[in-house]
Amino acid sequence: MTKARDLANIIAGGFTSGDIPNLSTDKLTSGTLPDARIAAVSASKLTGALPAIDGSSLTNVSEVKPTVSSATPSTITNSATDVVLAGTNFTATPNVEFIASTGVITTPNTIVRNSNVQLTVNVTLPTDGTYFVRVENPNGLAVRTSSAIITVSDAPTWNTSAGSLGSFAGDFSGTLSTLSASGDSTIAYSETTSALSGAGITLNSSTGALTTSDFGGSSTTPTTYNFTIRATDGESQTADRSFSISSTFGATGGATFN
Repeated sequence: MTKARDLANIIAGGFTSGDIPNLSTDKLTSGTLPDARIAAVSASKLTGALPAIDGSSLTNVSEVKPTVSSATPSTITNSATDVVLAGTNFTATPNVEFIASTGVITTPNTIVRNSNVQLTVNVTLPTDGTYFVRVENPNGLAVRTSSAIITVSDAPTWNTSAGSLGSFAGDFSGTLSTLSASGDSTIAYSETTSALSGAGITLNSSTGALTTSDFGGSSTTPTTYNFTIRATDGESQTADRSFSISSTFGATGGATFN
């Protein structure tokens, strides 16, 4: 009967696994196999400890978590809004949460996985403030943004009614009207059309004042000037409103206001 201590001599003599007729009755209780020339020995025949596995030959398997790099737009109102989340490793349609600084969690109305790097999320956030975003893949791996990347803020609202701002004599000099809008922060005013310069009107971007030193310029024909003014708040939210101002000729000065 072959003993474990004789294996080294058998191997040294050039035997292979095929040369050993049967190890089924031999129990190896100690020692190690000194040479890889025995191709296979059934583990069921070994009653001693198996040699240690060299961990350096194993490839580490790391968890691949999703990431979120940005949200567009980053500032929204309290109304239902589509927000595009850019990131990586969206392996399937994930769960998404919007977490307020108070800890309140809001889930989206809908989630669309555009690709493994983009989600389109429709969300209604009823409370103004800032929000973190958490994305969790179906396998349980998740990420929460390190900073609040969503701001919920009211858009500007106009105090000046749309429509006609009045009629003024041609060549009038002075303030035609002062527009007013309100918001969470300072409002800036700008024209989205190009009618004011042709009418000889200057818009003050800070105060909303419409002034002129020569209303209508060289025109001697009654004209109605239509234009649109945009109010923009500190979060770059906007509200547009359309107005008009008319010039008159043949009257002896003066102006009418709405």
